[in-house]
Amino acid sequence: MIDQFFWWCVGVLQYIGTITGMGYNLANIVIFVILQPGLILLFFILWRKEKKKNRNRF
Repeated sequence: MIDQFFWWCVGVLQYIGTITGMGYNLANIVIFVILQPGLILLFFILWRKEKKKNRNRF
């Protein structure tokens, strides 16, 4: 079951790479090296701002 899920994910990455013209490797880098850490950092910053704003309210 995990093996099937892995190969499905590889297929999705290959599809994304084909559609965008980037290829599998570049699509993998863009998603997991740039987008994912960027989103984590963005949400962390937003969370800290919201936490600070709520702390000042009380």
